[in-house]
Amino acid sequence: MKALLANPVLIKEIKLRFRNLKSFTGILFYLIAMSIFVFGFIFMTTTFSGSGFFRPDESFMLFTMMTYIQLGLILFITPGLTAGAISTEREKQTLNILLTTAQTSFQIIFGKMSSSIAFLLLMIVAGLPIYSLVFLYGGVSPSQIVIIFLFYFLTLLTIGSIGIMFSTIIRKTIVSMIATYGTMIFLTAATGFFLIISMQISQFGSTTPTFSPFTYFWASINPAVVLFTLLQPSFAQEIQNLTVVPLPLWLGYLVFYLVITALALLLAVKRLRVNMSKYK
Repeated sequence: MKALLANPVLIKEIKLRFRNLKSFTGILFYLIAMSIFVFGFIFMTTTFSGSGFFRPDESFMLFTMMTYIQLGLILFITPGLTAGAISTEREKQTLNILLTTAQTSFQIIFGKMSSSIAFLLLMIVAGLPIYSLVFLYGGVSPSQIVIIFLFYFLTLLTIGSIGIMFSTIIRKTIVSMIATYGTMIFLTAATGFFLIISMQISQFGSTTPTFSPFTYFWASINPAVVLFTLLQPSFAQEIQNLTVVPLPLWLGYLVFYLVITALALLLAVKRLRVNMSKYK
């Protein structure tokens, strides 16, 4: 672990990214937008309800909305930060120099991906003070926030590894970015569509609601659905009771995304120097 953190590529990328004024300007505007949204929601809720109080159920609704906003941030920003990590070096013709150093392919891939993930983690952690406002009104437990942030970390790790993989095997940055966003859309929108179709097929001609193993599979790999089950454990228990799969959705999500992450990083490491020799 110490050798990975002392990675020269990682140190260089972090210095370049965190010394950039644009990075912190982006975080500033993100926090301003989140603050306006949160305080605006509280003001409108207390004003239109007529009670003058912000109830725990309204606090939980605000927490849910902020949670999905953060998920959208991860899904749409991570591909943009990682899909050009290697292909940009190739387009600038600096990848040759990078490969002549003593760094291994894994150290290069790990350093490029980790710097992007570190920036996103900083953006998410910077929003913690805004998240903590929900504790003032109740409805949310600290353990829920910890679980949600672990879910965030796994999701951005997987999307980031997919972006690095496409950046390694595809020469053009724009094509790599399109492929990464396409994969992200498949994991969110396409799996949601297949989930609805699977639910309709499994309930066709049945008077009682039944879910098939295919329904469980599509639900367990969809970030939005799994996030909802983490926010509403009763919904997760209902799905588990209606399927023949005796496993919670979050466990299926964990296994699937860890496997995807490992395969993507393995392919990126294997193809880094192979593709470079091809493009010489």
